[in-house]
Amino acid sequence: MHSIRPMQFRQRGLTMFGFLFVAVVLVAIAMLAMKLVPAYIEYFSVKKILATMGQESGLKSKSNAAIREDFANRANVGYVTVVKPEDISIDRRGGVPVISADYTFRTKLIGNVSLVIDFSASSDPNTAAVEVE
Repeated sequence: MHSIRPMQFRQRGLTMFGFLFVAVVLVAIAMLAMKLVPAYIEYFSVKKILATMGQESGLKSKSNAAIREDFANRANVGYVTVVKPEDISIDRRGGVPVISADYTFRTKLIGNVSLVIDFSASSDPNTAAVEVE
């Protein structure tokens, strides 16, 4: 016959310490995500604005001031607040203006700890992102 083991030896589960550890890790991940997601949403908005501006047919004839004003109008509609029209650079080599924006997103995490992310977007789809060291 099989002997019946006492209930205390068969119990398995999460201890209070284990639960608190998992909860702290999940809260830290959620906090980080709440800080990162808006930055990346804004980056993709800037990237989309620059890509659509680069595909316009009348871009060659626009002055730098007109290009910056166009970017400001599009950024205002797209809720872009980090990149200002003064922050974009316009390169006119090769006949077609290439509009690019290199910017840094900085936000506070906890106390004196900040999160810093460098972004680079361009109207030229062949332009590779520049590595900053």
